[in-house]
Amino acid sequence: MARVDFYVLAQGGERARYVLACKLAEKAWRLDNSVYIHARSRADAERLDDLLWTFRDGSFVPHGLAGRSDGTEESPIMIGAGAAGVEPRDLLINLADDIPAFAEGFPRVAELVTSDETSRQMSRRRYAAYRDRGHELNTHKL
Repeated sequence: MARVDFYVLAQGGERARYVLACKLAEKAWRLDNSVYIHARSRADAERLDDLLWTFRDGSFVPHGLAGRSDGTEESPIMIGAGAAGVEPRDLLINLADDIPAFAEGFPRVAELVTSDETSRQMSRRRYAAYRDRGHELNTHKL
């Protein structure tokens, strides 16, 4: 069973979730972990790809976008939106509304929740689903 950490942000909006995803990915990479960031859509994945270059001055986070054949396929951090070809890594950062079917292959999962009511409702559903599957759950209020 995976360890699932819910990070509950005081602020609202998708940008807050994306910036936190970048920070978590950078921290995991610095601890020598591999990461898969699962976005809702291809457009969201591309926004995250851009944000990883700019979210913090002086940051360098080696990453790639799933489905591109640009030499980044072996990057420690991969970003994608589909279920095809997702290789298990040390950490899954889930930004989708539902739990992806491939989540079971990851030892750690990070769920990012904003203060928006819709985000909180969806996270409660995911929390209950993870609990029912027997995962270790942790909540961090930021």
